Amino acid sequence: MLLPRVSLGFWHNFGGIDDYERSRRITRCAFDHGVVHWDLANNYGPPYGSAEETMGRLMDEDFRPYRDELFISTKAGYDMWDGPYGNWGSRKYLMASLDQSLKRMRLDYVDLFYSHRYDPETPLEETLQALVDIVRQGKALYVGISRWPLEALKVAERYLRERDVPLLIFQDRLNLLDRAPQEEGTLDFCREGGIGFISFSPLAQGLLTDRYLNGIPEDSRMSRGKFLRPEMLTDELLSTIRRYNEEASARGESLAEMALAWILAQAGVTSVLVGASSPEQLLKNLRCLNAAPFTP
Repeated sequence: MLLPRVSLGFWHNFGGIDDYERSRRITRCAFDHGVVHWDLANNYGPPYGSAEETMGRLMDEDFRPYRDELFISTKAGYDMWDGPYGNWGSRKYLMASLDQSLKRMRLDYVDLFYSHRYDPETPLEETLQALVDIVRQGKALYVGISRWPLEALKVAERYLRERDVPLLIFQDRLNLLDRAPQEEGTLDFCREGGIGFISFSPLAQGLLTDRYLNGIPEDSRMSRGKFLRPEMLTDELLSTIRRYNEEASARGESLAEMALAWILAQAGVTSVLVGASSPEQLLKNLRCLNAAPFTP
């Protein structure tokens, strides 16, 4: 299976009616420039489910004739509804959630369905067999796993392979500031086993852009403290970001372009997952595909 080197994430920018026209412009731009892997999850929004609802509307109004050119993924694993079966990795939750996702996206199947996180309470075999059965039911063509510990990932790879539903891709955070998949051996395991690897949060929630080079802007994500907190921007971190920015400038690139290109240059990386708030931002991100090579 061949995935585009850059994939589009349907995150908080794609939830809600007010964002629809912007979402439409971004997805049209993405499709026109060959970005055909669109990454969703059941709880992307807010509110939960609204990103998938946006996807469904886009399918009906724009992309239905091009369904076979699109590679659409969704996930289940995080909090979605109240009660004991609206979270984690039980068979009931995964199957019920995917049925709901398909209705929201107005699709008969997804190309890729992920277990979004490792569940320490549910037996691995229950979660994995649910993924196998989802493929055999025709509701997903491939399965993936996101952010499982390496030892659990090894169990999953073997279990799925033995049932002729090979693990297509593993999704985890990898960027210039967070290299855990490299340091812990996850990326090597995926590469050696023929498992694709897709990186999310490639710009570290905006830290690897020019956004915070001179402090914390009043309208920034960090000033609101939603995903980033002001105390995280230490003098040491700011010094590192500025050093990376100088290296990017020497390469004739923006910091964001270099950060994305660095991920794609890592052995074993299949694709990088970007978010975009406008077509212009998406096109800037796509420049990473033509970035200069890195020296050792």
